[in-house]
Amino acid sequence: MNVNISIFCVGKLKEKYLRQGIDEFLKRLGPYAKVDIIEVPDEKAPEHLSETEMEMVKEKEGERLLAKITDDTYVIILAIDGKMLSSEQFAKELDQLATYGKSKIAFVIGGSLGLSKKVEQRADYALSFSKMTFPHQLMRLILLEQIYRAFRINRGEPYHK
Repeated sequence: MNVNISIFCVGKLKEKYLRQGIDEFLKRLGPYAKVDIIEVPDEKAPEHLSETEMEMVKEKEGERLLAKITDDTYVIILAIDGKMLSSEQFAKELDQLATYGKSKIAFVIGGSLGLSKKVEQRADYALSFSKMTFPHQLMRLILLEQIYRAFRINRGEPYHK
């Protein structure tokens, strides 16, 4: 299956330990798919924001994300209120996308305030990993691990449970 996966993220990854984990999974994913991580700058904002200011920050970050996503891309946003799947269900979803000709898949991870309404509207699917909130930088690593696990499951290859 010839799949191109892009992970769109807001902000630069600074933590060395996360970068090492991400690099490891990108290497492991090499035989299965072309995976790119595309970072867009986060909007600098003070600690305490009004609702309006928060929306403006999400709006600006959302515009940067949308500018990078092409029309022929199947977009999956990571959202706390999205659909929760088991690893096996996630693997099946990815397999189905490839089967039905969706060879360009984008996962979108918002910034610390989340995603703009425009990005949510552009999404073909909203995926949730948990009702818990995770740091958006850590989500990159968790997502890559689950994508790797999905390819292993779909190929019937062993992977620890």
